[in-house]
Amino acid sequence: MLSMPTSDKSYHHGDLRRALIATGMEVLAESGPASLSLREIARRLGVSHNAPSRHFATRQALLAAIAIAGYEDLSARTANAGEGAQSTEEAMVRRGLAYVGFALERPALFRLMFSDQIDRKAYRDLDLTAQTSLLALMPQVSAAYGERSLREATLAAWSMVHGLAQLLIDNQPPPELRAGRSDLKLAEATLRAMAHFISRP
Repeated sequence: MLSMPTSDKSYHHGDLRRALIATGMEVLAESGPASLSLREIARRLGVSHNAPSRHFATRQALLAAIAIAGYEDLSARTANAGEGAQSTEEAMVRRGLAYVGFALERPALFRLMFSDQIDRKAYRDLDLTAQTSLLALMPQVSAAYGERSLREATLAAWSMVHGLAQLLIDNQPPPELRAGRSDLKLAEATLRAMAHFISRP
């Protein structure tokens, strides 16, 4: 485990901001957003309770930064997941599985990213990052299924994958549909079924 500096002076420029986001993610994963406070994060890092305000004036600002980091990670995972696939459909399945896998691995962060707990009008960087993450799907959808109704097809693909992720992190699939499969196995089978039906003439 990485040891963290124990005083404000131990951080180089920019290090404290990254540490605040990383520690905020830890608190979020452990106990949800209600327990996340700048004072608690400062305590965990061993810095003064005023130190976080140098980078984040409010708790909302930190939540926005955490959500932005989540979108960036999710975009990178889905983009890289399709590399080496033997077909565009296989690439779509892999990217969808990366999306679902992210949600299963970091459910609290996933929920925060798509929640109304952060005012996106107040944090335009978050809104822009979220939109960029979604629009990055369009070339992938186009490569798999062509340009016809591309906007609608992109929204349909996103709705499918996002809805599947949400159902799984909320443990909603009934035993009859799960058929003894793990979350990832069920997700993969569902995504392959989706790809099969979409690709039919």
